[in-house]
Amino acid sequence: MNNETIRSMLTMGETVAVEFKRCGNGIETDTYETVCSFLNRFGGDIFMGVLDDGTVVGVPEKSAPDMVRNFISVVSNQALFSPTIYLAPEIVKYTDGHTIIHVHIPPSAEVHSYKKIIYDRVDDADVKVTATSAIAQMYIRKQNIFTERKIYPHADMSDLRLDLFPKIRLMAKNNNPNGKHSWSEMSDEELLKSAGLYGHDVATGENGLNLAAIMLLGKDDVILNVAPAYVTDAIVRKVNIDRYDDREVIKTNLIESYEQLLEFGRKHLLDKFFLEDTIRQSLRNTIVREMVANTLMHRELTSSYTAKFVIEKDQMYVENANRALKSGYITPDNLEPNPKNPIIASFFRNIGYADQLGSGVRNLFKYTKYYSGKEPEFVEGDVFKIIVPLDDAYSYDYESKDKQNETATESKEPKVATKESKVATKESKADHKLNENENKILDVLEKYPQSTQKEICEKTQIPLWSIKRILPDLQEKGILVRSGGKRFGIWKIQR
Repeated sequence: MNNETIRSMLTMGETVAVEFKRCGNGIETDTYETVCSFLNRFGGDIFMGVLDDGTVVGVPEKSAPDMVRNFISVVSNQALFSPTIYLAPEIVKYTDGHTIIHVHIPPSAEVHSYKKIIYDRVDDADVKVTATSAIAQMYIRKQNIFTERKIYPHADMSDLRLDLFPKIRLMAKNNNPNGKHSWSEMSDEELLKSAGLYGHDVATGENGLNLAAIMLLGKDDVILNVAPAYVTDAIVRKVNIDRYDDREVIKTNLIESYEQLLEFGRKHLLDKFFLEDTIRQSLRNTIVREMVANTLMHRELTSSYTAKFVIEKDQMYVENANRALKSGYITPDNLEPNPKNPIIASFFRNIGYADQLGSGVRNLFKYTKYYSGKEPEFVEGDVFKIIVPLDDAYSYDYESKDKQNETATESKEPKVATKESKVATKESKADHKLNENENKILDVLEKYPQSTQKEICEKTQIPLWSIKRILPDLQEKGILVRSGGKRFGIWKIQR
């Protein structure tokens, strides 16, 4: 790795895939914990001889070769690492004359332990994993197969909701531009095979209905048998935020789950008037449809994590277990469509419950701006989340008219920048309407300006993913300023 690349990574700071280690007196235990967590997550880069804030202090030049040999000895020791891994540390002469050691750790297909403890990477921390369910999720994440393809050789047609087949054929026919679909002329068995719901396991030689078939069309008791933890919890928390205003626990097949969740959204969300060209578009239905389809299509069906559809006063979100290939935020610019359950996704597209892969992200970014004036968030990780801001008072039509009127007024009457107007402008920039969570965070930072995101989470009981969203918003508004490094800096409030 060249010095320019190293400099850019040091400037970026520690992340889920970058870690700095002082290593002034040799390689310490926490370095190997990071190696283990990187192996179990997405891989990463370790820089030895660097402080937590990215300052290069170097390691003793004469000791560097011995440090490398010791490092290789530990990661290849079966008594310490299981399974062992081959890594090739690199001694680098940095531009300021300091010697640093760089180690690139690739992601592994195995689940590794160090001193019989499994570590996972969460944000920029190495976390011990002890819960059985969490360890199972790590194995699921590393599987190179789709769990929806699992064959159930003893399942048969009597385990399916045969009454859904006529409805499915009609939906597929109506969704086709020419009003025809091959499923219309097929028997039930032929339809299942055509949709990929009846498969053959080349490893075991088994034939039969797969998990996708049971989740899409299975009877409720059969679904409960093969996926005991499968459930979608639909909740409204607008008035009673400690509990809920309304709730539905949905455990039925994916076809009817889609319809029930869509109806739940219709019941509790405003359907604002919006014209696209000359045609009225239901922003509410479009947004809820994309959120519901995503959480049903792409969830990890074998996980015990409860999927949720939550509507709050200032936002709504869906979250579900996920077999993530990377971690971070998804935007239309960095979107890399990756179907978690391609059979189920294809079935949804055939019956009109979803569009082409990747369209959901683009549609939500487009229509959420019209609905609430803000952008949604897509958070990729072991738990996948879509967060859509809500603002009942916002109207795209009114805002558009106001902007047009302002533009027309400004063009006719040019403003003169007086001393009084400049003061008023400065004051208006600071006059932001803060919601409850933003005020909670600012109250904590006023008392404890050195608080980390996790400490803010503990003190406010606001979810960590919300804090990660709110802090940059407050910085962008000029209300919050970060002074100093990532680990040792402080927050300054400008209000």
